Amino acid sequence: MTQDAASTAQECVFCGIAAGRAEASVVYEDDRVVAFMDLNPVTPGHLLVVPRKHAVGLEDIDEATGAHVWSVGHAMARALRRSAMRCEGINVFLCDGEAAFQTVFHFHLHVIPRHAGDGWAIVPDTTERARPLLESDAQAIRDAVALAG
Repeated sequence: MTQDAASTAQECVFCGIAAGRAEASVVYEDDRVVAFMDLNPVTPGHLLVVPRKHAVGLEDIDEATGAHVWSVGHAMARALRRSAMRCEGINVFLCDGEAAFQTVFHFHLHVIPRHAGDGWAIVPDTTERARPLLESDAQAIRDAVALAG
């Protein structure tokens, strides 16, 4: 980690929570992740799953930790459904970068319980994409996968 990244990690609120230096309502923790209630929830029960080791986004997190974050997020979603909160659905949401609505620059997975009429909506403005453009996009991604492999 660079000096700037190290100082960012020291100031990071999620690093503080993961290290037990900052207050949080923790629902699960192990040696790699901590899951806690979101301070500004979209709905009651909204929680975050955060790796203990500072990583800003997807490019910065190793595959095993990313898989573990997802596994714990899955377990938290099951727990929410089985809890007294009795949600009707779950959104699992990842914001990677400012353009994707990331506001805390420490990788985290949102697990959001949902109820009909809860007031939160994701309303994208979509347009059907022509098949040749989809194929071109797919090729660009396949090329990147080949470079990474």
